[in-house]
Amino acid sequence: MKVREIYYGWYIVAAGTLCIFAALGLGRFALGMILPSMGTVLKLSASEMGFISTSNFAGYLFAVLICLVWGQVLSARHTISLALLASGLSMGLMSFINGYKSASFFYFLTGIGSGLANIPTMALVSNWFRPNLRGRAAGFIVMGSGFGILLSGFMVPILNQKYLIDGWRISWLILSGIVILSSIVCFLIIRNGPEDMGLTPEGSGHGPGNPEKEGRAKTGFSGGVSLRTIIHLSSIYFCFGASYTIYVTFIVVSFTGERGLSEAFAGGLWALIGGVSLFSGPIPGWIADWAGRKIALLVVFGMQSLAYLFAGLPYGHGILPWASVLCYGIAAWGIPGIMTAIVADFAGPAYTARLFAIVTLIMAVGQVIGPAVGGALSDFTNSFSTAFFLASGIALSGLLLSSTLKI
Repeated sequence: MKVREIYYGWYIVAAGTLCIFAALGLGRFALGMILPSMGTVLKLSASEMGFISTSNFAGYLFAVLICLVWGQVLSARHTISLALLASGLSMGLMSFINGYKSASFFYFLTGIGSGLANIPTMALVSNWFRPNLRGRAAGFIVMGSGFGILLSGFMVPILNQKYLIDGWRISWLILSGIVILSSIVCFLIIRNGPEDMGLTPEGSGHGPGNPEKEGRAKTGFSGGVSLRTIIHLSSIYFCFGASYTIYVTFIVVSFTGERGLSEAFAGGLWALIGGVSLFSGPIPGWIADWAGRKIALLVVFGMQSLAYLFAGLPYGHGILPWASVLCYGIAAWGIPGIMTAIVADFAGPAYTARLFAIVTLIMAVGQVIGPAVGGALSDFTNSFSTAFFLASGIALSGLLLSSTLKI
């Protein structure tokens, strides 16, 4: 019996997972684990730590603008590999900084590289897969962030214990090397579309609860998608960006600085988020393909709102830290995967990258605002709880907006 050859699009998914692991899992989310020791050595305030995180998201925002204006200059393959190379180099320079200003500058550059790698990677889903497989394909790709959190949760405490005050600097150097290596692997594997391999997209044209929009004529800058729909999708994605960035920036700092947990224990909780979050892409992606995109959005936003609420409640050493990280881990990367599938359904392969860049632009604004406001609130109230309560409210707003989405 002839064994069916694995469709090359799934190799693209694997390379996409590696890209997100490097660009976001290490380039963005590892900061949450490195920040406590880095902040202690550099004597950073909560506002300054929030500003460093915000600078990364500002770089991501700038990258989205680049994609909108010059998105067709380089192919996805070349853009992704060069962006990862730039991110890796700037992360290496983070190991030499001596204050929050230089950290913010280099981390801004890292954010640019992360954004330029992430957007074309997610857009590849529309090129290689038809609607009934897009949610799952995108869900597997966003798993990469979980692998990055898992690695940093185990690695950073070990390096800090071995190298003491220089541990965070060694961490940045090692992460830099991994990202640079990832850029080479992605260049070797990624192809821009199935036509490059003499193939056609995998899957069928329809999925339950997800009417395919690709049959209609595509015109204009956004491929014929109405302004009202773009604003609605962007608003939902803004809520995701503004809320999760507060949590990932301050949760470990709050564990060690405010809740009195050891760095090793906090690192274990952070690694638990990474481990559980490996399922947060595929499971919501499967729900999106099976039950519909709206149902998947409601489930994920509900879990995230609970996670942020639990993080803000007074809990000492009880079960709430576990409840918070488990709720967040289960839902962590669901929204980007679901949003990728929704955008692809509305825009079709030819316009997915452009429309995804538009909604991501607004999400990136939320990413910039979230840590800055969260850090300022924490300094003003002398507690991270207010920042987490704000994040919970924003996520709840995302749930309400999702409930009115017509798909």
